[in-house]
Amino acid sequence: MKTILITGANGNLGSATVRKFLDQGYRVIAVDSSSSHLEFAKGNPDFSLHAVNLTREQETADFISTLIQTYGRIDAGLLLVGGFAAGNIEATKGSDLGSMYTLNFETAYFTCRPLLQHMKVNGYGRLVFVGARPALVASQGKDLVAYSLSKSLLFKLSELINEETKGTNVTASVIVPSTIDTIINRKSMPDANPADWVKPEQLADILEMICSDQGDPLRQSILKVYNNS
Repeated sequence: MKTILITGANGNLGSATVRKFLDQGYRVIAVDSSSSHLEFAKGNPDFSLHAVNLTREQETADFISTLIQTYGRIDAGLLLVGGFAAGNIEATKGSDLGSMYTLNFETAYFTCRPLLQHMKVNGYGRLVFVGARPALVASQGKDLVAYSLSKSLLFKLSELINEETKGTNVTASVIVPSTIDTIINRKSMPDANPADWVKPEQLADILEMICSDQGDPLRQSILKVYNNS
């Protein structure tokens, strides 16, 4: 049984991912401050939920250390925590950059850093980040400056990890969704066609593939999951 750490577990993507991995027989360690969307997992012996402030480096490192002591091995970290903010360069202050940097990059970095060292010792591991198309396409990112800049760092982080672990069985990947089909997005974009978007369950399927034996050949992966949007 592989042990999977999922941060942002109570979000739309997170809860779909928890469900997918439990259904496929993984042990799931979930991190979030709420369990409102995780009722289905309560009572499952292969599920645990932890409230950790991932913006605090030492608290996060201590948590990862405790997990390693408890379970012996963490096979994958799915780092799904993130946030969104709009604004072009004129409207984006330093504090806006800092907020997005903390939420989208630091939470991932603080979690993956101790996980990476653990995985290198074990000779196996999968780290997966959630990128964003506006970080890759300037025409989409020009009005989402803080968000795009913070997400762009995840691509470089993944690249650096893969360079450090080249020739091993430790890899980092980035999945890049277009618009995710959620209730909030449907309300905020009533004229759009949700059939063109990506469902959280489809992304969860891809995350599970990366962590499964089928994903073993993947190296330096950036997976653009755009559907038709």
